[in-house]
Amino acid sequence: MNGIDPCWLPPEAFRPLGARRTLIRGSGRLVDTVRREVSDACVRFGGEVVHDGAYDLLLEVTGSEPGVGEEEFTIDRDGGTTTVIAGGERGLLYGLFQVVRLGEKAFSGAFPRETHRPATTLRMLDHWDNVAVHPVMGQVERGYAGGSLFWRDGRAREDFARVRAYARLLAACGINAVCVNNVNVHAVEARLLTDRIGDVAAIAAELRPYGIRTHLSVTFAAPVVLGGLSTADPLQEAVREWWAGAVRGVFEAIPDFGGFVVKADSEGQPGPFTYGRSHADGANLLAGALAPYGGTVHWRAFVYDHRQDWRDRTTDRARAAYDHFAPLDGEFAGNAVLQVKHGPMDFQVREPVSPVLGALPHTRLAVEVQATQEYTGQQRHVCWLGPMWSELLRFRPEGGTGPSVGESARDLVAVSNVGDDPFWTGHPLAQANLYTFGRLAWRPDADPDRVLDEWIGLTFPGAPEGLVEGLHAVLDGSWRTYEKYTAPLGVGFMVQPGHHYGPSVDGYEYSPWGTYHFADRDGVGVDRSAATGTGYAAQYAKAWAEVYESVASCPDELLLFFHHVPYGHVLRSGKTVIQHIYDTRFEGVEEAEEARRVWAGLDGLVEPARHGRVAELFEEQVRGAREWRDQLNSYFLRKSGVPDAHGRIIY
Repeated sequence: MNGIDPCWLPPEAFRPLGARRTLIRGSGRLVDTVRREVSDACVRFGGEVVHDGAYDLLLEVTGSEPGVGEEEFTIDRDGGTTTVIAGGERGLLYGLFQVVRLGEKAFSGAFPRETHRPATTLRMLDHWDNVAVHPVMGQVERGYAGGSLFWRDGRAREDFARVRAYARLLAACGINAVCVNNVNVHAVEARLLTDRIGDVAAIAAELRPYGIRTHLSVTFAAPVVLGGLSTADPLQEAVREWWAGAVRGVFEAIPDFGGFVVKADSEGQPGPFTYGRSHADGANLLAGALAPYGGTVHWRAFVYDHRQDWRDRTTDRARAAYDHFAPLDGEFAGNAVLQVKHGPMDFQVREPVSPVLGALPHTRLAVEVQATQEYTGQQRHVCWLGPMWSELLRFRPEGGTGPSVGESARDLVAVSNVGDDPFWTGHPLAQANLYTFGRLAWRPDADPDRVLDEWIGLTFPGAPEGLVEGLHAVLDGSWRTYEKYTAPLGVGFMVQPGHHYGPSVDGYEYSPWGTYHFADRDGVGVDRSAATGTGYAAQYAKAWAEVYESVASCPDELLLFFHHVPYGHVLRSGKTVIQHIYDTRFEGVEEAEEARRVWAGLDGLVEPARHGRVAELFEEQVRGAREWRDQLNSYFLRKSGVPDAHGRIIY
């Protein structure tokens, strides 16, 4: 595709489909997309799109039927024919890509009828892209893969070839929505809502043929910033009228527009607190304007005091989202979606699941994860996040047999890890995170290891066993490897301030951001118990509150998140906390070095440019891992005075 990296849709993945005779029944924009995909594959591999007579594959839209969703499809094989029947155009598109995933298996033997339907309504990527390059955050805030796909030089890009290719990749893994700009809405970006909506419409036109709905981040202060009003008070009639007019203009330009994403009263962004109103008041204002058109507002729950006094032990950033939003359950409009970060802090390598995800049974929730690796190596380190996300989605907030996060959430959102880098994600292996998010958003209970197998099979079709084994060796445990050489036992935030890359153990310890570890000469960790600490543990349902409240029952991997413990505290492994810190730093470096060695051995099995980029990044990962090891171990040796039991070099 004109030099654009095909990721998990290389031409070879379409060979089994493209070598067959396919009959396509149905009409509409997405059916045309399906027809074009099949036709292109047939031209390449010798098959044929037939209009009657014999066929190997039937792709058919039956139209809406009772109980059959627009994104749903069935697939079966009987009598030498493979059949995909979809309830709507999107379902047919997803059914086509299921055939591509199956490869030759789609056309061999027989298999029983399978029904595929997404478990979630909306599966969205939030792009933190700036139209105008920000003086501090650049073109893409927390972006580690070059510039924006959508914006350049203060306007929409003129060539949308990559956007079209991107839409295709997203549809192939089940993503159906994209927010095209940063949740931190700056002056230029604010105007996308009104006089620059044409730029957004141009992007939407490229995403539409693959079933991707476009969303937009807006500033809550838009009536003041753009409309010349003196107030953005959500209960003022003039404000409601202004938003109604603005939304009308958006839908005139983009009839299938998805809705807004809003960051309000958070890290300096304006919000309803300015007017003494609640976040339900603010969200419902926008929900009301969007409702006549079927739009939604995704209202982020990332609200906390970022001007905290580090001396005040009673304040706890982890508590903030629950304290703000749990009392508002049932007050949000039906098309207002509370978008909740998966953990209570900020996408750390290890956090407990946010208690907000179990605290608002009468509110529509979206779970937000971060595909861009802000705190997990910034796409310079290999860190496949499938296991982390799977743990989150399988977590049962009520304990026992209560519903899992994946079962109760209607929407899943990821902060995008994509830019205009030749490999899309900077690190070629970070493509696995994007694909994995899409597949887990479609089916949250999916086995992430099987999803990784899918990604490998599509990205490297016909890969020899040695390559498959090597990719698994490098990716399978990479999240835990990263955790080993960075933040121990759930402590989090030992990063360089600002850009968040690399170690700085006390970088945020005396800051206003509420990100502390409280290490002293005797121990480390934050007391979040109800008995003696901040009370955060009590925000969970009884089953989990009891687990987290006690040092004895708290899982070791979260121990320092919930408790301040002595360095001599003995973990379930039989090691002390201080020895665990030493050992895991050394282990993490050894595992990173081994992954580098394995990758080097795959030379000749991977395209040279791809292999070279990853090899270069492994050098940086190993260097970074050693720096993490040496800084953390030296810090804790000097704090505790406890030597390493194995006598290794600690500075």
